[in-house]
Parts: sequence; structure tokens; C-alpha cells
Amino acid sequence: MSEESENKIKTGIEDYYAIKNGKKLRFGYTTGTCAAAATKAAATMLVTKKTVERVEIMTPKGILLNLEVLEPEIGENEVSCAIQKFSGDDPDATAGVMVYSRVSWSKEPGIHVDGGLGVGRVTKPGLKQAVGEPAINPVPMEMIKRAAEDALSDCGIAEGLSVIISIPEGVEIAKHTFNPRLGIEGGISVLGTSGIVEPMSEKALLDTIELEIRQKHANGYDRLVMVPGNYGADFIRSECNVPDEALVKCSNYIGQGLDMASAEGIPELLFVGNIGKLIKLTGGIMNSHSREADARAELMAACAIRAGCDIEVARKILESLTTDEMLAVIKEAGLLEKTMEIVAEKVDFYVNNRTRSDMKISVVVFSTVYGVLCTTGNAKEWMEELKEKYRR
Repeated sequence: MSEESENKIKTGIEDYYAIKNGKKLRFGYTTGTCAAAATKAAATMLVTKKTVERVEIMTPKGILLNLEVLEPEIGENEVSCAIQKFSGDDPDATAGVMVYSRVSWSKEPGIHVDGGLGVGRVTKPGLKQAVGEPAINPVPMEMIKRAAEDALSDCGIAEGLSVIISIPEGVEIAKHTFNPRLGIEGGISVLGTSGIVEPMSEKALLDTIELEIRQKHANGYDRLVMVPGNYGADFIRSECNVPDEALVKCSNYIGQGLDMASAEGIPELLFVGNIGKLIKLTGGIMNSHSREADARAELMAACAIRAGCDIEVARKILESLTTDEMLAVIKEAGLLEKTMEIVAEKVDFYVNNRTRSDMKISVVVFSTVYGVLCTTGNAKEWMEELKEKYRR
């Protein structure tokens, strides 16, 4: 998009930003949002045979975007167009890439979505998508299908559509990611849970976490609930009805988040996180980003060995792609409870060793498949108190 056209027509993202160190850091939108917007525009053009210059798309976060449609190609039975990814001030490898959607009529009813050039293909079991499916995460997949359905509904048509999402630059970008190791070949994953990219500058993010902790303490939250991100927030919300405004999100910076809470003088802290991140704490890894360390299988295997598993079970754990797959192996061996006891023991040691302060730290480790796996400290009692406090 040219600077001139950007000044003429707002996309809808301009009013959203974070202020960090006196600077405005702009929000952006995800590859999933781009794919959905391109699909809506292409489907509309397929029906109307008229060029669409801009398209509106509502993101799961509730932000309505008005995006420029690029490179439209209108055929008799097929239309293709693109949306350019805008990542705001987030250091994102996919910033500026073109996300294409090619839409055509389908003999089968419904919306059928597949991946084209630059969208990864799942080659190993254990991911959210089955082997052979495109690496399009559930929320973007739902956004794409809904966008196509909305376009047809707006035109009063109920027909089947075939949608192919392509990100040509994804072929090269994927070579610098963990995707091949995870069993995703040929491109990148189409991601996004909120549809919006929030700026993740490390220093800015750490400053925000620290500020949030100070604000919570100043507003009477002596007992702080901390989560890494949306999974932890969704879990504690579903279990105890805890609202977002009562939580502090520390992203991958678990150790630094604990340090900040301790330095602020928080007396008690409840940390709630998914096993995928918190298994790393059993090895003293306090930054859970995969760039820092990705030893999930090794650490899970170590805990299972301590629980008494044999070499074959350990090998299966090491060959698993996801922590839920690892848990299934351990459960089948009849060692899930004992292994989680060891996980709790190790997590408890390392989080308290990190701060070495009077702050009482309790931890809840959960899985989206198995629920609460283990707890430390007085986490169980605290969760019951939260249920009572935020009872509907």
C-alpha cells in the first residue's frame, strides 16, 4: 500500500497501539487475518465479477479492519487476490509478506480450505492438524471459512467453494523456523488467535509486565495471578472465572516475571501455565520461547524416567511432537500421576530458587487435553478461593 493511499483510507488498525517508554508501538494483523480477508474479497469477486478494492474483516479481538485488496485476477470460475501482512512494530519474520487466496466453485457443498505454495503441510502426527493437512491453525481456519460464507451470504448465494491459501515467501521463511523439526514441510504455518499482532519488542514488553505488576499491587492485588499468555488466561478463566483485569501476562519471560513480582514486594503469587511451557521449568529454563530452549521432550522423558519408565517409553516420549502426545505415552505406561509429581517437585524447586525471597509461589500446570496435571504450594486452595471470589 502506498503512503498516499494509506493516508486517504484508514485500515482500522491505526488507532491501536501500545505506549512503551514514551513511544507508540503499532499493532498489526496476522497471516490468518490476511488469509480471511483475501478469501472474502476473492469470493465476492467470484460472485459479482467486479473488482473489489478494499475489504472489511472483523477479527476475533473485535477490531474491524478495512484492508486493501492487491493483485486481483478474475476468471470465469476462479478468482485470486492478496492482502499484504502488516505487523506493526512487532519484530515479525512474516512482516510485509503477500498472503493470497484463490477461490473457485466447488461441486461439494460447504467451504473447503487447503494450502498452496508457502503454506506448510503437516507430515507427522501429533499436531492440531492431521497428517497431510495444511498448517492452518484452528482460529485462522474458522476465520477463512466464515469470511467465505459471509461473502456468499451477502450476495444471497449458497454454493460450495474451494479456497487455496498461498504465501510464496513462506517457502524461504520456513527454513529459518522449527517447522521442519515439528513435521511441517514446505512453508510456514498460518497463525493467530486474536487476528491482531501486538508489538512484542522485548524491552518494551518487559517494561509493560513490570508496570502491570506495579499497577496490580497498587490497586490492592497482594496475591497476584500470573500466566504466560492466552492459554493460561483461558484456563484460569474457565476454571475460576478470573477476569483478564485480575491477571498479569508475562509471555515467555517467566523468570523475569517472577523477579519483578518479588522486587515489587508481592507476598503471594499463583502461576498458571500449560505443560508445553512449564515442562521447561523442570530444567530451570526460565524463558520458555523455543529460540531460547526447546527441551520439552528431553525434560519430560527425564521426569518419566525418574518415575520409573523403561527405555522404550522414554524413546516414545523423545519421538513425540507435542507435550499432549508425550502425556498420552506416559499415561499408557501407567505413570502419569507419578511423573507429574516429579514435575511438580522440580517446578517448585526452580521457581523458588529463582527468587530466593519471602514471596510464596504456587504453580498450576495444566493440559488442554488432561486438565490440571499437578500443582505446587497452596495452588488448590487458592483456586477454590478464586472460584468463590469470582462466582457468577
